[in-house]
Amino acid sequence: MTYLLDAMQARVGEFISLRREIHRHPELAFEEHRTAALVAEKLQAWGYELDRGLGTTGVVGTLRRGNSPRKLGLRADMDALPVQEATGAAWASQRPGLMHACGHDGHTAMLLTAARHLAEHGQFDGTLNLIFQPAEEGGGGALRMMDDGLFERHPCDAVFAMHNMPGIAQGHLVFREGPTMASSDYATITLTGQGGHGAMPQHAADPIVAAASLVMALQTVVSRNVDPLQTAVVTVGAMSAGQANNVIPATATLELSVRALDRDVRALLAQRIKALAESQAQSFGVTAHVDWRSGYAVLVNSPHETRLAGEVAVDLLGPDRVDLQGPPLTASEDFAFMLERVPGCYLFIGNGDGPGHCMVHNPGYDFNDDNIAVGSAYWVRLVERFLMPAQQG
Repeated sequence: MTYLLDAMQARVGEFISLRREIHRHPELAFEEHRTAALVAEKLQAWGYELDRGLGTTGVVGTLRRGNSPRKLGLRADMDALPVQEATGAAWASQRPGLMHACGHDGHTAMLLTAARHLAEHGQFDGTLNLIFQPAEEGGGGALRMMDDGLFERHPCDAVFAMHNMPGIAQGHLVFREGPTMASSDYATITLTGQGGHGAMPQHAADPIVAAASLVMALQTVVSRNVDPLQTAVVTVGAMSAGQANNVIPATATLELSVRALDRDVRALLAQRIKALAESQAQSFGVTAHVDWRSGYAVLVNSPHETRLAGEVAVDLLGPDRVDLQGPPLTASEDFAFMLERVPGCYLFIGNGDGPGHCMVHNPGYDFNDDNIAVGSAYWVRLVERFLMPAQQG
């Protein structure tokens, strides 16, 4: 497949410039109007049918060839983060306090590069749906697009998405069958007691002491309730109470992040956290209210589609640059919702390892432009394999 990599490399300069243009103008969730307009302009110029406005700012470009009923979806995310950029790059964000700190500018550029090649040279039989999604960063843009009828208007037999990953050698591809990224839920626990003078605690019901005990008790959920062979995370990321050293406040609040790689474990975590909050509060003479907010689902890659995706990678890059069963991650991704509706695979492309390649969501992060040729070549090959003309089957 060297010829395909060479072909993508030959035209990648245009799309590096496009990626950097998107990087200069980052947009937050559901505000990706400029980026969506750029995507739509390019797709329309290359002959794609457009469907705009799904999930507020989402764009779907559709290209049909031949007579096959097969339908494939490829997804890229477009939103940025509320982070002040510190890269010092010539193409750094021109919007203070906003930056593409997760590489969605690169994901968009890789899919657009593939889109042009497929429009001009693609050998496939069926329907290709390119899904440019808003609001992956906590906004649930995948759900919003689906609520607007994404898969009713653009049916897919399978869907695929790709995310860059620092810490992995540039251009290497990583796959995993089954649970691959964690669910993410959020809880606010409010403990309410009776305020009083710090010198006379016997006349108060102290929610701070209850909160301190609850923080420690919550650690036992993972260590004593979850199967040791399963993965779960319960993090108390914020605790707030009181304003003076001699005043016992009436309330204390804990903010939790809760993650799991199994749907049953996810349910268990919710049940145990609520039960512990109530019982710990009662033991200290205060009350507990748990505001539970369900976030992203567990991302589960379907076996058949993941094996196919891995085979394409090995054919393209060789086995030394492909990991067919990488480790799971406790980060979360709303592509999980699409995979609950349609089988498919979420894969990773290495953004580079060693010094100078910091993790995503960091002010010093930047997408590795060398990945545009590799990532786009992979998308092209996956399309031509999944939508292979009948005479080549």
